[in-house]
Amino acid sequence: MKSSIRLRAAVAPAAAFFFIALPFSLGAQTPSQQDLARVSPAGNYLAARHAGTQRDALEASAYYRAALRADPKNPVLLERAFLSVLVDGEIDEAARLAERVIQADRTNRVARLVLGVRALKLKQYAVARQQIAQSVRGPIADLTATLITAWTLQGTNDARSAVDSIDRLTGPDWYAVFKDLHAGLILDLSGNKKDAGKRLERVYKLDANALRAVEAYGRWASRNLGKDDALKIFGDFDKVLPAHPLVMQEIKQIKEGEKLAPLADSPQTGAAEVLFGLGTSLGRQGGEDLALAYLQLAIYLAPQHPLAMMSLADLYEQLKKPQLAVRLYQHLPADNPLKRNADIQLATDLDALDRTDEAKKLLEKLVADRPNDLEAITALGNILRARKQFAECGDVYTKAVNTLKDPQRVNWVLFYFRGICFERSKQWDKAEADFKKALDLFPDQPHVLNYLGYSWVDQGTNLDEGMKMIRRAVEQRPDDGYIVDSLGWAYFRTANYDEAVKQLERAVELKPEDPTINDHLGDAYYRIGRTLEGQFQWRHARDLKPEPEDLKKIEEKLKTGVLLDETPPGDTANTVKKRDGG
Repeated sequence: MKSSIRLRAAVAPAAAFFFIALPFSLGAQTPSQQDLARVSPAGNYLAARHAGTQRDALEASAYYRAALRADPKNPVLLERAFLSVLVDGEIDEAARLAERVIQADRTNRVARLVLGVRALKLKQYAVARQQIAQSVRGPIADLTATLITAWTLQGTNDARSAVDSIDRLTGPDWYAVFKDLHAGLILDLSGNKKDAGKRLERVYKLDANALRAVEAYGRWASRNLGKDDALKIFGDFDKVLPAHPLVMQEIKQIKEGEKLAPLADSPQTGAAEVLFGLGTSLGRQGGEDLALAYLQLAIYLAPQHPLAMMSLADLYEQLKKPQLAVRLYQHLPADNPLKRNADIQLATDLDALDRTDEAKKLLEKLVADRPNDLEAITALGNILRARKQFAECGDVYTKAVNTLKDPQRVNWVLFYFRGICFERSKQWDKAEADFKKALDLFPDQPHVLNYLGYSWVDQGTNLDEGMKMIRRAVEQRPDDGYIVDSLGWAYFRTANYDEAVKQLERAVELKPEDPTINDHLGDAYYRIGRTLEGQFQWRHARDLKPEPEDLKKIEEKLKTGVLLDETPPGDTANTVKKRDGG
């Protein structure tokens, strides 16, 4: 939603919910009870803190709880154990710890929120309101408490009080979307068709490209305005974001004569929508810790909420914890419209965990089931390219290109990636044609300019045009160390060593830990007579763990103390081009 952009200003006060940096991820293996028993309380605490710095909530919660057993009245241990258990998704255990937390600190907002959510799930609506009323303070907390309280009022058939409580809430402009959406959903579930329609239409008009706004209004329209109006709402969204699985399913159902149920069918699913919507927005705006807690609570209330599961998995990927994302993708029901999307992303995460054979088999099955599925084909090509299986990835990207009836600007990347695969598999004519096609679709695309321009310079052909291309790439990406390195190395290959040194020194400043760039600078220093500095750069490049083929060349230079003139053009450039390519 457009209003979610404004959430950025609220992230800082919202994040104050948590006074520690919350960890999150699965570690190599959760410590056993025997392991924990052999560790001193201080050791468990230190292990928990270390797990926290690694954002490993599962291990952190195990160690904190072990330390807490040895010192059960320690408020710091108690709160940290509670928070790590919450973010790990053990909501019932988190609620038990929350009861102990509020005995020590009755104003703890997170503990009150968790207890309120648990009571709401148990349909103890009065208890839920009592707990949530004590969780307010701050823009996110106030909005969360108000909306969830409203859903508890709907649970006791008091929709009017629920909507009035929402309308009384004042705050930032971005509140408007959330307030009208949930007021409309509450009125819709309560049977107040007319007022529900007004609220949901208002949300839709605020942002007709927001999925949940479209679904809420489109579903209401299918029951109250008729088939054609509902199809127009979903159809307009499809023009902006084509073929979204949920929208495709809803269009199909409406065409078959179905009238779609409200987006939220109970106070529990309504509250889950609150937590999902806010959690997703916070995750996009830098509030990852709070987002993790909200999304876990959303799934606790609605265990099969597909978008909450997908959003949580996406957040794990942002935090570079693919093993957690895998667990969620695997639990998405097979009949859910989002399952195919989840499987494609699951394959990417399996590859990130070096389970590449599993990833390839999964994608190959998806492609076999739907031969024209561009997303699945591209994902398979990306994995093969990253794993340096260049002949295979060229074939796979060809399948992707063949699905395009009329290539558009957005498709430039397919030709670029296929060009990389062709270039690496020694099919330069095909590669050059693909790079040119990519530039036809997206003129002045910096990565393509860099790759094609460097390749020409490296081969000694089209030198002037190649250098111009690289310079245009650098103009667009002056802080991209890899592209600046390409410019410096191009100067080196054309014997302009002084300019090469200038550019390569800047590239090293931008990417100081890259072995290839340091190696290039060493070569340039050597050429202008700064041999000691050149040898230093070679040693530094060696210590940065370069690719095996590059390491061999670096060690030879260090052994002989000279830069061999017979080094074939392009040998070391491939690594740069590979990284630039993705």
